[in-house]
Amino acid sequence: MVKGYPKAVDALEIQPRLLGIDYGDVRIGLAVSDELGFLAHPLETIYCRKTHPLKRIAEIVAEKQISKIILGLPLRLDSSEGPAAEKVRAFSDRLRKEVSSIPIEFIDESYSTMDAQKQLHANGKNTKNSKGVIDQAAAAVILQSYLDNSSPTFLD
Repeated sequence: MVKGYPKAVDALEIQPRLLGIDYGDVRIGLAVSDELGFLAHPLETIYCRKTHPLKRIAEIVAEKQISKIILGLPLRLDSSEGPAAEKVRAFSDRLRKEVSSIPIEFIDESYSTMDAQKQLHANGKNTKNSKGVIDQAAAAVILQSYLDNSSPTFLD
């Protein structure tokens, strides 16, 4: 047992890393999980007019040894899918061709950008001047939501 930590720490193992994606037509926010699979960290923003997004994501998947991609799916208030969700699904189809061995899962991304804006504001950031950062932060919110709902709970 690690001194000063609960018994659960001994059970922790390095987890395969996950990539969270907040898709947009102009910018795509990316976040990556830590090696324990507990925390999501903003990674980068891809500017679609400057960088080929599918190739860049494939590079990151290889560099970070990503085992799964979590893609935010914008659902309507009634949980149905609209035109924005159709765009995300079309992007997913193209992405699957670039990273065919990596599973892609969807998670409801409702309010992820709003939550990210609140977090940035709470940390003293001006969201109007942080357009690139907001996409990364939204990707981290999406990925953190997935991690929170899939991480085991340790009890002593």
